[in-house]
Amino acid sequence: MWKTMNGLKLSVLDQSPVAEGTAPARALQNSIALARRVDELGYTRFWMSEHHAMDLLACTAPEIMLARIGAETHRIRIGSGGIMLPHYTALKVAEVFRTLYGLYPERVDLGIGRAPGGGPMESLALRRSRKTAMEDDFPEQVTELLAFLEDDFPTAHPFGKVKAMPGPAPEGRYVGPAVWMLGSSMWSSAAAVEFGLPYSFAHFFSPVKTRDAIEAYMRNFRPGPRRERPEATVAVGVICAETQEEAEFLASSVKLLQQRIRLGERKPVATPEDALRELKMRGELPLEEGEWPRYFVGTPAVVRERLEQMAGELGIDEVIVNTIVWDQEKRLRSYDLLAKEFGLGEALVDSEEKNFDKISS
Repeated sequence: MWKTMNGLKLSVLDQSPVAEGTAPARALQNSIALARRVDELGYTRFWMSEHHAMDLLACTAPEIMLARIGAETHRIRIGSGGIMLPHYTALKVAEVFRTLYGLYPERVDLGIGRAPGGGPMESLALRRSRKTAMEDDFPEQVTELLAFLEDDFPTAHPFGKVKAMPGPAPEGRYVGPAVWMLGSSMWSSAAAVEFGLPYSFAHFFSPVKTRDAIEAYMRNFRPGPRRERPEATVAVGVICAETQEEAEFLASSVKLLQQRIRLGERKPVATPEDALRELKMRGELPLEEGEWPRYFVGTPAVVRERLEQMAGELGIDEVIVNTIVWDQEKRLRSYDLLAKEFGLGEALVDSEEKNFDKISS
């Protein structure tokens, strides 16, 4: 897996945002087009999120989208950002992602989280049993999921003879999706340490604890069978354009989106013109911010400087980018500009040439 010319890897988190005036199904097609584009540009991963019953975000089943996107791409890693584990059984998730791995070996990430991906009513509707309060057994779920994936239940365990299919090849090592812990709190940081997993922090969602969570993970991580060293990344919002003025104009849509979400509104992404009018009527509603803003907005050079500064201070070598604007072409353009600024194309060509030389020799 290569890095950009300056050493920083760039990846993508997509949520299938629904643009006002378009059908939600179009958002899914836009995600597929984006995956194809960033695969060609040289991004490292393409993750899809899971949200439920929102007019704003169309991706409710990332595993289905990944099955299609894997066939539409060639080299980029694909994964969930993430699967909201409390809604499922561990065996079912293991089977789904083993299937994806069988289709696209060495390319699949399984990001897991415990957030509901929706409000309380959506969570209730997703539950199979509603007679008793839902137990918070996320650590037990993770333990069971990893045991199914790694075929590693204790001999006497009732599930010891239950195999998550398609099973791994008999190679004497773990063969399957790379499991990531996702979150936006100190709890998720500690959970990633406890299970010895790589960790991704959702900075664009909740930026207050970013430094604390990443530093605690890096400091407390201990080598284990799943990872010899800590691996962490942050997911940040980014909007790039040729000029600072255009970038800020495009960002008005996500600025309004953030205000709406704080007020419990999950409407589709507004046009920049409509967003500016509505923002003016609403007045300033300051968002809770941390050391860095949720969204880095500006020219490619400005965004690159800020991403490099953030990654350098956190001691990470990968940043996951999330871009929401109303216009799909402007969204693709933002990723194009960022890739060019970071030299992703050059890194991709250099990697392919080295692989060719290795095969030829």
